[in-house]
Amino acid sequence: MSRKDVGSRHLNLQAALVATLRALPRLWLGAGGGLLLCAAVWLVPVVIGPLPWVGPVWVIAAGLATLIATGGLARLAVTGDLQSARALGLGPAGLQFGWPEARLVVSALFCLIFVAMIVIVLALAVLAIFGTAELNVAAIQARDWARVGAPWKLALLAALGTAAVLIPLLLVVRLSLFIPATLGRRQMVSLNSMGIAYGSFWPLLAGLLVTAVPTLLGLAGAGRLGGPVGAILLLVGFTGLQLPLTIGFLGAAYRQLEYWTPGEVAQ
Repeated sequence: MSRKDVGSRHLNLQAALVATLRALPRLWLGAGGGLLLCAAVWLVPVVIGPLPWVGPVWVIAAGLATLIATGGLARLAVTGDLQSARALGLGPAGLQFGWPEARLVVSALFCLIFVAMIVIVLALAVLAIFGTAELNVAAIQARDWARVGAPWKLALLAALGTAAVLIPLLLVVRLSLFIPATLGRRQMVSLNSMGIAYGSFWPLLAGLLVTAVPTLLGLAGAGRLGGPVGAILLLVGFTGLQLPLTIGFLGAAYRQLEYWTPGEVAQ
C-alpha cells in the first residue's frame, strides 16, 4: 500500500496558488465549451426575462450546465495535462456527462445533508441555552446592554454563538475537496474528504478567500452598474474566472494533500 504520512501532510498555500494561476489557460482551453454553455444558460433569465415557463426549466438546465462545467474543470485540475484529463472522461471542449458527474451530485448531497444536520443540532442547542440563560428581554429590546445580564453569562453566550458559526465553516472547508477527490479517485468521495484536508484548514480557507476576490469585485461592480449590464458582467465573470479559479485551487490543493493511490482499490 502506498500512502503518504497523513500527519505530515500540510498544504503549501503559495505553491497551490501559483499552480492554480499556471493551470488557468489549460482549464480554459480544455473546458471552454462547458464554461460557455454554463455562461449561456445562466444568462437566459437576464436576456429573456422572467417568463413563467422559464423558471423550472432554467433551474434544471443551469444545474446540469454547472455540473458539466465543474466536471470538466475538476478533471483538468487533478491532472497535469489534457491527455490525462481525457483518461478521466473529459469530453470535447469540456462537454461530458457520465457516471463521474452522477457521483459528484450524490457526494454533494451527502455533504449538504451532513452539514445541514450539524447546523440544525447547533441551532437547537444554542436556542436551548439562550432560552435558559434568563436574559432581560426588555433590556434587549431597549438596547440597554448593561442590564441584559451578567457579563460572564454574556461572554459565555457569545463564545457559544461564535462556535456555532465556526463549526459549520470548519466542516465546509474540510469537505471542499470532495469535488477533486471524487474525480481523482474515480469513486464517490464525500465525508471522507475531510481526511484529505486534515491539518490544512487555514491554508484551504485562505486559498478559497483569495480565489473569491473576482466574485467580490464583481459584486461591487455589478452593484454600481446595476441592471442587466451589471448582471451580465457578474455572471460572465463567475463562470469564466471564478469557477476555474476555485476548482483549479481545489485541484492543486488535492494534488498536494492526496494520500490515496489507485493500487489501494484492490486491497
